[in-house]
Amino acid sequence: MTESQWPRHVGIIMDGNGRWAQSRGWKRLQGHMQGADKVISIIEAVLETEIKTLSLFCFSTENWKRPITEIQVLMDLMYKFLDKQLQRLITNNVRVRVLGDMDKAPSLLREKLKNCVEITQTNNGLNLNFMMSYGGRDDILQATRKLSEKVLSGEISIEDINENTFSKALHTSELDDPDLIIRTSGEFRISNFMLWQAAYSEFYVSPKFWPDFTKKTF
Repeated sequence: MTESQWPRHVGIIMDGNGRWAQSRGWKRLQGHMQGADKVISIIEAVLETEIKTLSLFCFSTENWKRPITEIQVLMDLMYKFLDKQLQRLITNNVRVRVLGDMDKAPSLLREKLKNCVEITQTNNGLNLNFMMSYGGRDDILQATRKLSEKVLSGEISIEDINENTFSKALHTSELDDPDLIIRTSGEFRISNFMLWQAAYSEFYVSPKFWPDFTKKTF
């Protein structure tokens, strides 16, 4: 592919960890562990392309409704991933962003994510977005509140609100909208991922569970 043929921004809904494990008679948590290991290989596959931005749907606002033990494992896996892979991301000139409402996340993970963002903020290679505690509806609501506050304070007028100003109030304000969204596990749904931003995105649904989604598949 030539540079002009590559999508600039790819989003991935990494789905199917639990079902992958259950299909093998394993516990769901083992699927999440396998899924976490898969992330770095896909990041490295993206680094070999002309793709500029990769957004990974790591943990949704709805995921907070899962059993507490599963949530704890997911938070721990994210922490360990950053601890293990941060130097590799730095070496590959990757800039990390965390998009979502992290107020509910453990303080140690919040600090680890903040540190990762700060250390990589001057990198100018791949833009890697971890969508953590993110939901498309929540993103739209927080943008609406933000703009409403500006109207009430007199900073802007109602007439100033348009698609451009609304986009700039979203968590993804510094990003182009995704050109391509990939979902694994064969599910034909968007699951509250970038609802506003995906208006003109192409979609590809892979029948493979996320742990089986290889570099070759990508």
